[in-house]
Amino acid sequence: MQSISVKVSPIELVSAVLNEKGTEKLNRSKLGEKMMLEENNKLLRSSTKKQVKEPEPQNVVVPKLEKEADVDDGKKKVSIFFGTQTGNAESFAKAFVEEAKVRYEKATFKVIDLDAYADDDDEYEEKLKKESLAFFFVATYGSGEPTDNAVRFYEWFTEGDKKGEWLKKLQYGVFGVGDRRYGHFNKVGIVVDGKLEEMGAKRLVPLGLGDDEQSIEDDFAAWKELVWPELDRLLRDKDDMSVATPYTAAVLEYRVVYHDKPDPSTEDQTYTNGHSVHDAQHPTRSNVAFKKELHTPQSDRSCTHLEFDISNTGLSYETGDQVGVYCENLSEVVDEAVRLVGLPPDTYFSIHADKEDGTPISGSTLPPPFPPCTLRNALARYADVLSSPRKTALLALAAHASDPSEADRLKFLASPAGKDEYAQWILASQRSLLEVMEAFPSAKPPLGVFFAAVARRIQPRYYSISSCPKVTPNRIHIACSLVYDKMPAGRIHKGLSSTWIKNATPLTESKDCSWAPIFVRTSNFRLPADPKVPIIMIGPGTGLAPFRGFLQERQTLKEAGTELGPSIFFFGCRNRNVDFIYEDELNNFLETGVLSELVVAFSREGAVKEYVQHKMGQKASEIWNLLSEGAYLYICGDPKCMAKDVHRALHTIVQEQGSLDSSKAELYLKNLQLSGRYLRVSRRVNSTKPKNC
Repeated sequence: MQSISVKVSPIELVSAVLNEKGTEKLNRSKLGEKMMLEENNKLLRSSTKKQVKEPEPQNVVVPKLEKEADVDDGKKKVSIFFGTQTGNAESFAKAFVEEAKVRYEKATFKVIDLDAYADDDDEYEEKLKKESLAFFFVATYGSGEPTDNAVRFYEWFTEGDKKGEWLKKLQYGVFGVGDRRYGHFNKVGIVVDGKLEEMGAKRLVPLGLGDDEQSIEDDFAAWKELVWPELDRLLRDKDDMSVATPYTAAVLEYRVVYHDKPDPSTEDQTYTNGHSVHDAQHPTRSNVAFKKELHTPQSDRSCTHLEFDISNTGLSYETGDQVGVYCENLSEVVDEAVRLVGLPPDTYFSIHADKEDGTPISGSTLPPPFPPCTLRNALARYADVLSSPRKTALLALAAHASDPSEADRLKFLASPAGKDEYAQWILASQRSLLEVMEAFPSAKPPLGVFFAAVARRIQPRYYSISSCPKVTPNRIHIACSLVYDKMPAGRIHKGLSSTWIKNATPLTESKDCSWAPIFVRTSNFRLPADPKVPIIMIGPGTGLAPFRGFLQERQTLKEAGTELGPSIFFFGCRNRNVDFIYEDELNNFLETGVLSELVVAFSREGAVKEYVQHKMGQKASEIWNLLSEGAYLYICGDPKCMAKDVHRALHTIVQEQGSLDSSKAELYLKNLQLSGRYLRVSRRVNSTKPKNC
């Protein structure tokens, strides 16, 4: 990309910057790594460990956009920053601003994307110094990581030299978006809140910990009630004794235009390959080239190996990256949704976030409109009707319920008084939006309300890429386990993307093959730059996926004459005759010396269940010796159970083998993480459930 006068969309700019940061992430600070290694040396009183030279960063020149100048209108200014992955943190930030604007007419509120706030570190510092009142809405993603649009800010803000108390002018509040079921609950919010205080800023209200396991909307509402008295004090004049204007959030609604006849060219080009940068907002269409079942016929479950064809798409990837996949709802789900919406499936329409005169519709939380299409395609591609509805969705349904008793019931469930019943009847029972609409048949919101306020957007599902670009540059491989569960309320839940993947028609079977909108997300899950550095890999089930890519890359290096360091892989499955996926490939890696040792735990073959953490305990001395030689440690698995169990096993190994007490053993592992030698990717990445960020 040349640094010339080029028109570029903000999304494209953000993606280009993120791509640069993804590369920079691989280039760990030599000083930082040295400090961590020295710290561990002090703990262990052992000899100096090997230093690993990281690759040089790629230079990506991004055309700069002219920023709008701040206008001094005499009003007090409040900056609202957001770091979001799927739009939830952004929605909370914008909802906060909508209410604040009503409460404080004499103040100016500005919603700011953390990545778009500044072009470089110096500008971040220069601009943040000028802020006097700010709120941060930040989601935690993956294994305690910042969201894509917050990576640059987070790394600048939390790493590098200590700046002292340079933000004494700033008063702030932080609301974190997280999920207590997973590790590192709200880590980003906790870190940002602590760093702001450390740098001299004054905390106005306690950190808000939004928990999507329960009702995050209740967490948000409770946090706001702490904020308003503080803003009353700061933003109201001393002689202003008026009571705050009562606020009721408006039900969001797109402007809808119905069309007589569909435009086939528009319908067919919903996902085109015309963008220079592909991301969650600009995916590219990719055909399913190949598919096969990985379990044997004896299995009562299913795991699919699938390959996307990325030739002529502009996509490329590196070993260890992830692929985001947008899948469609099943036909049976769409049929049910069409029936409940109550309009013909071939209704052709477009949605708009502005009025007919071009001015934005009141309220700034509307997601970007999707292209014109039929109702059936809109419900298939964009409407998340299988997740439990938020309280705002219940209020939107209530506003359009013709039966007063149903409207009252919906309002009660969405109210503070109905908090416990909402938690039990909807959340604990995992009732889907379709089930709720079935229970309240008189609620028939118009399409503009349904797609703006009732049904959330289908989010991409992320999968660790299980291939290496040196082996398959034109294909992206993934492995996906089928999700098929009975919900507490009795509904059979078929995972949206896993079912689509299971049923996909590959090009090897038909020219009219299945396709999906996809994009690549850069990961820091990378092999050491020096192939001689030892590696320890731990990944049961589909947690094997990124390590298959690792081993393919090591194979290309070995074939080119490169000397490889020791490698050990801990894999787990139920039974060697049922679900030992990629067994032949793993054995081949062993035979060729690409993999030094394969340790497999079969949890259903003996009287006692045995998992990877048990096998690790049996190999404690070997693991410790490899770590002492500078080994990199990788984990891919379920963050709720497996990853925690593995971390505990590692803690025990370090404590016993290194003769350390518990706190020093944990510090040792933390130092490994900080130096980039202990990397984890959640199998949540390979989940069919969206991430609530």
